[in-house]
Amino acid sequence: MNDNQDHLEILRKVQKEPVTSQRELAEKLGFSLGKLNYCLRELQKKGLVKFENFKKQSDKINYLRYVITPKGITERTRLTINFMKRKMREYNDLKKELNGNKK
Repeated sequence: MNDNQDHLEILRKVQKEPVTSQRELAEKLGFSLGKLNYCLRELQKKGLVKFENFKKQSDKINYLRYVITPKGITERTRLTINFMKRKMREYNDLKKELNGNKK
């Protein structure tokens, strides 16, 4: 995966589950903690996400609440559109290749 895909996956997951631990988030994304930490810091530097401390009273574990900024929402949309365009190109290329083999 490239950074854009990683960032898109993180932004999508954070929007669905804003309150989580880094360990849980890394596990759900299939990332190492180091990779997730690196990506989150990059997203924060770009102004795409903010972090807020949050403590669940039931288990007394510190969590972070990840907040996608308006700039982050715009970037997630741009990344999603680019992802879909790339997948459509791949589909069309494969379709052409398969049609070429039928002749």
